[in-house]
Amino acid sequence: MSTSAARVLLLHSNDMHSHLEQAAKMSTYIAEQRRFYGTDRLLTLDIGDHMDRMRLETEGSDGLVNIALLNGAGYDAVTLGNNEGLTYTENVLERAYAKEARFAVLCANLKRSADGKRPEWLLPGTVIRKGGLRFGLIGVTAAFSDFYSMLGWDAGDPVKAAAEQVKALRPHADVMVLLSHLGLAFDKRIAEELNGIDLILGGHTHHLLEEPLVVRGTTICAAGKFGDQIGRVEIDIDPVSSRPVFLASCVPIAAYAEDAEAAAVIGRFRETGARLLSRTVARLGMALPASAERESPLGNLLAAGLRRWTEAEIGIVNAGQLLGGLAAGDVTAAQLHALCPSPINPCRMRLSGAHIRRALEESLLPEFVGMPIRGFGFRGHQLGTLAVDGLVVHYDPDGPPMGKLMDVRAADGPLDDGRLYTVGTIDMFTFGIGYESLKQGLEIRYYLPEFIRDVLAEELGREERIGDAARLRWVQAGR
Repeated sequence: MSTSAARVLLLHSNDMHSHLEQAAKMSTYIAEQRRFYGTDRLLTLDIGDHMDRMRLETEGSDGLVNIALLNGAGYDAVTLGNNEGLTYTENVLERAYAKEARFAVLCANLKRSADGKRPEWLLPGTVIRKGGLRFGLIGVTAAFSDFYSMLGWDAGDPVKAAAEQVKALRPHADVMVLLSHLGLAFDKRIAEELNGIDLILGGHTHHLLEEPLVVRGTTICAAGKFGDQIGRVEIDIDPVSSRPVFLASCVPIAAYAEDAEAAAVIGRFRETGARLLSRTVARLGMALPASAERESPLGNLLAAGLRRWTEAEIGIVNAGQLLGGLAAGDVTAAQLHALCPSPINPCRMRLSGAHIRRALEESLLPEFVGMPIRGFGFRGHQLGTLAVDGLVVHYDPDGPPMGKLMDVRAADGPLDDGRLYTVGTIDMFTFGIGYESLKQGLEIRYYLPEFIRDVLAEELGREERIGDAARLRWVQAGR
């Protein structure tokens, strides 16, 4: 072993989003570094969103494939991202983290709503010894309070929670590390406001810091997204100041081979997931095509399902949520998962006719239909036009931009710009994504833990609803 090696090597990943083959390549790199440094001098951490239910292996195992890969790679601690905390119930998380995980799970700003406590498997912070150094580790996650409350969690202020843990752990640590699934802006704020944190490892906003930021003496690192890079921090202690010294970088993973054991784990869970999702959820007597660019029966069915699921007057959803249509015959859970992979939830809001009208106009413009969307739960390719239910829209495709609508009718008559309508739609729009006027809703109610593919499954089981999906909601002038 080289005497020039740092006292401790810290490796960190974030926002893997179930890019499992990349995780298998990371396992190869981690094993290589462990052979050089030894287990006692290697600290390996994940900053959340390792799980993503768009992947069949993750969906079919409730995230156990991700836990198995983290275990196999020898991770020491992880924090929860919103893709773990908001797409699974506490019972599912307990099975994964309490019964299967061989690493510490950290999140200081999450507690159960019922009793104000954390489950035994969830720690606010911990101290881990490596290379003769005491590492104080704290986890925090993005506080999507409205969503977490529906799953029985109280998501508190992450800055306050981090400050409390720094106070508790700093006397027992040589190096204080914050595992932050908050995003770069929050990481900078914490570095500005809090004393006592030496190193922030970031995620959530998918930012890549090939060179670390240093803010008021706190070093900030992040390794991008999807496992394209792994973060590497060599750590020593300055003999004069006794403060930690960091040499940080990011290492591209593409050239590494997949670890054989990790690849075998993925293969086993792929087979298991395929079996579990092979169950038939509906039998169709007719095909249901889907299109992101124009009205289609499957898009109509989803919009109608959202209206019914949320007991609203109008249903609205972007057609880009659907990655394909359905042929006549048996429909399996795997097919639904493949064509509607986004972990997006239904929601209901009260929205003015004027805001609805603006979104309808925008949905006739190619710059909106073809708009690429990233994040916020969306796992498709483009925004797509709007599928609607509870409305009949007469339009002139040759009209001027934002002037193509000729007549829009709701169930009780012409769409009234000044009236508030109850609208069943998707949580993505409440973040101001794509059709921004749909963010203006009032009295928003989210429906968790169901995803929009659960809504679609319900609709596919009703023959009369399938027939109605072929009815036109968008009517061109002259037809």
